[in-house]
Amino acid sequence: MDPENAPWWTRAVVYQVYPRSFMDSDGDGIGDLGGVLERLDHLADLGIDVLWLSPVYPSPQADNGYDISDYQDIDPLFGTLAQLDELIAELHRRGMRLVMDLVVNHTSDEHPWFVESRSGPDSPKRDWYWWRPPRSRMAGGDPGAEPTNWQSFFSGSTWEYDETSGEYYLHLFDRKQPDLNWENPDVRQAVYAMMRWWLDRGVDGFRMDVINMISKDLSGRDGVPDGHLHDGPPLPGSALGDGSASYLCGPRIHEFLQEMHREVFAGRDAALLTVGEMPGVTVEQARLFTDPAGAEVDMVFQFEHVGLDQGSSKWDVRPLKMRDLKASLGRWQAGLADVGWNSLYWDNHDQPRAVSRFGDDSPEFRRDSATCLATLLHLHRGTPYVYQGQEIGMANYPFASVDDFQDIESVNHFATEMVAGEDPTTVLAALRRMSRDNARTPVQWDDSKSAGFTTGTPWLPVNPDHVEWNAAAQRDDPGSVLAHYRRLIALRHGLPVVALGDFAMLLPEHDEVYAFTRSLQDDVLLVMCNVSRAPYPLAELLPGAVGAELVLGNLAVADATVLRPWEARVLRIS
Repeated sequence: MDPENAPWWTRAVVYQVYPRSFMDSDGDGIGDLGGVLERLDHLADLGIDVLWLSPVYPSPQADNGYDISDYQDIDPLFGTLAQLDELIAELHRRGMRLVMDLVVNHTSDEHPWFVESRSGPDSPKRDWYWWRPPRSRMAGGDPGAEPTNWQSFFSGSTWEYDETSGEYYLHLFDRKQPDLNWENPDVRQAVYAMMRWWLDRGVDGFRMDVINMISKDLSGRDGVPDGHLHDGPPLPGSALGDGSASYLCGPRIHEFLQEMHREVFAGRDAALLTVGEMPGVTVEQARLFTDPAGAEVDMVFQFEHVGLDQGSSKWDVRPLKMRDLKASLGRWQAGLADVGWNSLYWDNHDQPRAVSRFGDDSPEFRRDSATCLATLLHLHRGTPYVYQGQEIGMANYPFASVDDFQDIESVNHFATEMVAGEDPTTVLAALRRMSRDNARTPVQWDDSKSAGFTTGTPWLPVNPDHVEWNAAAQRDDPGSVLAHYRRLIALRHGLPVVALGDFAMLLPEHDEVYAFTRSLQDDVLLVMCNVSRAPYPLAELLPGAVGAELVLGNLAVADATVLRPWEARVLRIS
C-alpha cells in the first residue's frame, strides 16, 4: 500500500460502544445515546477516530439489540433519532466518525417483514426468509423432522417449527432471529435502500454483523440416511451437526458484497468505512474480501486468534500457547501484507475481557499486562479496535452463580449442559471464563456506588473492583492504563511506520516473549513484549535491543538489558 495514498482508516483507531453498558443518562439503569453524548470528550481525549456503535435500533432485545424489528429508527430504550443526529454532529465536530452496526443476516421475528412472511405460504414476503417443509416422511414438530440437523450458535436446532403453516424457518442464532433470504433480490434492494438512508443522514459507514453468512446453500443439505449432514458430523455431545459449510462464505457472497458496494457506497464523496465481521474466514478469503480491486469491504473482523484457547467449543477452555498466537497473527500479517487489510482486537461485546483471558488480572500485574497486551496489538499492521473499558484495564466479573448471567448464549448453554447431565461446577467455571456478560458489565467511570454509569440500578451489576479501577482515577495519572492507550494511539497517528510498515516476526518459537519488527523505508521499529511473570535478559534473545532508542514503553526502564514481567518496549533500531 502506497504510504502517500493510503486510505485514512490505515491510521485510524476505532472505539466500540456497547450502548446498553456505556453510560446511562436517564437513571433507568440502561445505557443510552444521551450517555454516549455525555462521554464523547473521553473518546476525544483518548484520540479515537471512529466510534462503532452497537445496535440501538428498535428491538425486543432477545439478543441485546442484534434482533432488529425496525432498521430505520431508534429504540426508545436508547433514545431518539434526534439524539442520533446530534451524536453524528458532535462526533464530526470533534473530528470523529460514526460507524453503525449493520445486522442484515437476520431480523427480529417481530420485524414487519417477518410478520408478513409468517402470515402464510402465499404471503408476498414468504420467500424473504428461509421456509422449508419437514424432512421427508416426517411430521412437522416431531424430533428430527427439521429440514437439516444444523446446530444453532445459541444451542438447539437452527429450525423453528411454525404450526400455522406446517413449515420451519431458519435461524442460525436465536429462534427470534430468523435469517433473511438474500437470494431474493427484493430483500437485497430493501437492505441497500436502508443503508443509503443512514449514509444520507450522516453515518460514516457500517460494521457488518456476520456478513459472510448472508449467502447460503440449502440445496441437497437435508441430511443423509444416517442422520449426519453433508457439511459435518454431529457436534460433540449433541445429535445436531455443523452446517457451516453451507453458510460461511457461501456461493454468492462476493457477488452480494460487490453489488452492495455498487448500490450503496460507489460514487459517494465521503470518507466511509466498511468492516465485515466474518466468523471462520481464512486469510485467503480475507484477501479477496478486502482487495480494493474487488470493491467489497475495507477490512475484515476475523476470529482465528480468539479461538486459540478453545477446544471443541468456546466453553472448552485451554491455556493459550504463545507459539500458536504468533503463528496465527503472523500468518494474517503476511497474508495481507500486499493486498487487503485486517482489524486488530482483543476485546469486543462477544469476548471476555482480555486482561483476564490473555493477561494477568492479579493486583500485582493487572496494569502491566493490560498495557503490554495493548502494545502488542496496536503495533501490528491493521486497524486497532478498543472496546469500551479496555482502555482502563477492565476485567472479568466475579460471577457467583448461574443466576448472575443474563446473556442468552450463556443461559442456553447452561440449560443444555444440565439436560445432558454435565457437572454444573465445571460448566459454571467455563461460563465465568468465557461468557459474553464479562464484556457487558457497565463501564467504570468513577468509584461511586454504580461506577458513575447510572443513578439507578444497573441492568448488569457493576464489577466490585470499580472502586480502584475506573476512568476518573486514571485520567490524570501518567502511569495509568488510560495514559498508555493515549500514547499508543498517538504513535499510530504520528508514525507512518506503525500504520503502514512491513511486519516481520522474531522468536517465533519462544513461549513467553513476543517480538517483531515494523519497517518503512529507513524507519525500523523493534517491538518486544514479555507476556509472562518471568524476567528475560535481552542480550541472549535480542542483542540489537540493548542500547536502542526507546520510542514507547509501558514501564520505566530501570535496566535496559532485562525485559521485566509483562514489560513492553517499542525501540527504534535504525
